[in-house]
Amino acid sequence: MEEYFKGKKVLITGHTGFKGSWLSLWLSNMGAELYGISISVPTEPSHFNLLNINFARDIRVNVSDFSKVNEAIISIKPDYIFHLAAQALVSVSYEDPLQTFRTNVLGTLNILESLRKINHRCIAVIITSDKAYDNLEIKRGYHENDKLGGPDPYSGSKGSAELIINSYCRSFFQHSDNILVGVGRAGNVIGGGDWASNRIIPDVIRSIKNNEILKIRSPKATRPWQHVLEPISGYLALAINLTESSENNSEAFNFGPAFNNEYTVEQVLQEIQGYLTNLKWEYENNNEFKESTLLKLDCEKALNKLDWKACLDFKETINFTSSWYLEYFRNKNKITSFSQNQIQEFITKAKSKEIKWAIN
Repeated sequence: MEEYFKGKKVLITGHTGFKGSWLSLWLSNMGAELYGISISVPTEPSHFNLLNINFARDIRVNVSDFSKVNEAIISIKPDYIFHLAAQALVSVSYEDPLQTFRTNVLGTLNILESLRKINHRCIAVIITSDKAYDNLEIKRGYHENDKLGGPDPYSGSKGSAELIINSYCRSFFQHSDNILVGVGRAGNVIGGGDWASNRIIPDVIRSIKNNEILKIRSPKATRPWQHVLEPISGYLALAINLTESSENNSEAFNFGPAFNNEYTVEQVLQEIQGYLTNLKWEYENNNEFKESTLLKLDCEKALNKLDWKACLDFKETINFTSSWYLEYFRNKNKITSFSQNQIQEFITKAKSKEIKWAIN
């Protein structure tokens, strides 16, 4: 994998966020020349700040500002773009739907329009969400050609972004030799370094630190839980695939756990409790926001076309996640090397399972 990114200019939007920081670290380890666009560091503590990764340019602008985004892309001339910048919380989307749509829809549109204007070869992987699907809570996993558009503002914004991506790809990029675009839809991501509000793992950590009982809204809700490195490996695999061939140009791919690796919120908490024994929780009947209770992804397309599949099982996912936070509270000054070691361990496990991206 390293040969594809070493010395290449890689632009990551949302590089200061949870996923963005892990993607940045992995690409930095491979010798990529990194560029970032983010409005700010979204949390404190921050995995991004702890890592102290070297960026050729760290640009702090709002992704919904076309002139500044376009200026950055034109001047950088990136070989790869990973568009992760987003307002990513359902709860916040109810509080500020306008900003959610502005960031998630207009931000994506700005990346696409900037791509349309460049005249050098560039591969772009645009990240949306499993919540882009119109979730009817069916028992089978959603396929990439299923209907898009969710009920809440966050899901609606991601479904809207997908429509714009599809339009731009069919109008401008589908038969282009210079601009190749892929779309990644990932499930619920957990892992070390996540400090966002209203997400299960950070809420667990805060409740333990503050000696509080964690309030859980939907203990029986099933989600496609996966470690943060799983979809990131998929985004990288998709970028490599587009580097090698235009066959999958303008295609979307689900990146989620194995179909039998989907667990309830309650099961996640029970497994975490084996590592974080001070965890206590109770059910809270709060229907302020509508949330789905069942969501599954079918990832056969990624397996068949990218030779990608999930690497970690459920217990390994919880182990990776819990051990990161335990290490952080033991010695956060060494968390960069610990995060790097987790990436290497993940790669080693993927190699042992003969997953294509790991043995390339």
